[in-house]
Amino acid sequence: MKQVRDVLRLHSVMNLSLRRIEGATGVAKSTISDYIKRFKASQLDIEQINVIDDDALRLKLFAEQITDVGSNRAIPDMSFIHKEMKLRKKTKVTLQLLWEEYKESNPNGYSYTQFRFYYRKYKQMLNPSMRQTHLAGEKLFVDYSGLTMPIYDQRTGEVHKAQIFVAVLGASGYTFVHATHSQTQEDFIYSHVMCYNFFGGVPRVVVPDNLKSAIISNNKNGIVINESYADLNRHYCVAIEPARPYKPKDKPKAEQGVQAIQRYILARFRHHKFFSVDELNDALSPLLDRYNNKIVKHLQKSRFELFKEIDQPYLSPLPMNSYVYKQFKIARVNQDYHVTLEKCNYSVPFKYIKEEVELRYSTQSVSIYHKHKLIATHPRLRRIGDTSTLSEHMPSSHQYVNEKMNPQRLRSWAKNIGEFSSVFVEDAFDAVEHKPNAYRKIVAVLSLAKLYGTTELELALMYATKMGTITTKSIKSILDKKLYLQKSSNNIVPIGQSLFNTHSNIRGADEYK
Repeated sequence: MKQVRDVLRLHSVMNLSLRRIEGATGVAKSTISDYIKRFKASQLDIEQINVIDDDALRLKLFAEQITDVGSNRAIPDMSFIHKEMKLRKKTKVTLQLLWEEYKESNPNGYSYTQFRFYYRKYKQMLNPSMRQTHLAGEKLFVDYSGLTMPIYDQRTGEVHKAQIFVAVLGASGYTFVHATHSQTQEDFIYSHVMCYNFFGGVPRVVVPDNLKSAIISNNKNGIVINESYADLNRHYCVAIEPARPYKPKDKPKAEQGVQAIQRYILARFRHHKFFSVDELNDALSPLLDRYNNKIVKHLQKSRFELFKEIDQPYLSPLPMNSYVYKQFKIARVNQDYHVTLEKCNYSVPFKYIKEEVELRYSTQSVSIYHKHKLIATHPRLRRIGDTSTLSEHMPSSHQYVNEKMNPQRLRSWAKNIGEFSSVFVEDAFDAVEHKPNAYRKIVAVLSLAKLYGTTELELALMYATKMGTITTKSIKSILDKKLYLQKSSNNIVPIGQSLFNTHSNIRGADEYK
């Protein structure tokens, strides 16, 4: 309608001829003439033309065209169509099918192209985009690139896909890129640590996508954040505001950053072979610097310059210590005042027996908390069945036994029972690096002699050694079921004879002189 207003203004106010109006506006003389006729017929003056809005002006000047369109074509029920399309995952309905149904009822209706156009316009009215304003140093948007990079294993020839982590500061657009082996929780958190170090500070809010390494669930019932990810951001004093599922407009900076990195950096490697993730990260670094120092045309400044001016002064300082990746587990303290983590045992003060505790563990250590209070710390054990027991965690009676317990006493005890008890003790000591870790198992097995007798225990240990099963549970099962008697006499070898004389822990007669 701007064109109409210009024509009428030149005609009414400046009193120009049709030819001169045509030269000034580029509108054909026939069209100019039509506009002037409509203007005169509308009984409006030029001041009213300048005041009323486009819809009112169109109604005054072109009322018959609007009436014709409305009368000739039935307008689709867009609210019904939108409701049907929301159920398309369940009903498998398509927009093409809905248009065909519309045309069956309205043969003179809109074409499929117009139908799609008006439906798209209707959706835009329902969900208008709100321009986001980002405060300095406030938000960091993080996501993974959908485009991965192949990593070639020189030894096996296998091809692995490196994941590309992208982080963008909201106000300046300053970007960080990091390649990892996977999107697992440990790699995801490591990328964040590297990111915060790269920026030299931390924002107030981080906006991740809804991958499981960050968000367990995000729905109408609330947001459940992965505990390891929450611990990372507690360490850096950063709030977590995940984007809504299937709402990319909640994190436009991340979407734009991912797209830009794919086109500006990753596309350059399309003919390059990388043989490790470290090699890929080394190649990413100079290109990332080039990207951040590239001038943004509409701002006439680079992202790095904007970062220095806008975001950097408002970032919170990094903590003194870099974050160490931890995992979390809830466990209940056993009757023996130990908790089990990945088939290894760790002691806590005995007063916490049957209490629920939280284990926070890294590759190096295990910390145990009760109601957010630290009650025990141990080095991380790796061998299945290993036990870490601190004497101060024991009751006084157990401490006394523990102080009296030593390898020599256990060997002497086993020697008094028999040869295979001694073999069992030596095998138990050989199986652990730290001998006290074998005490509980040895005591548990040797104590069976009081219940079943020394001869039965020796026979059971002989049978267990022959069968290669020497766990406490299996030895007790052998005794209960008397499995050592179920073999024929030809298969049972008397204690001390040649079958076991070759065992490395069998001592000869000289040992007992």
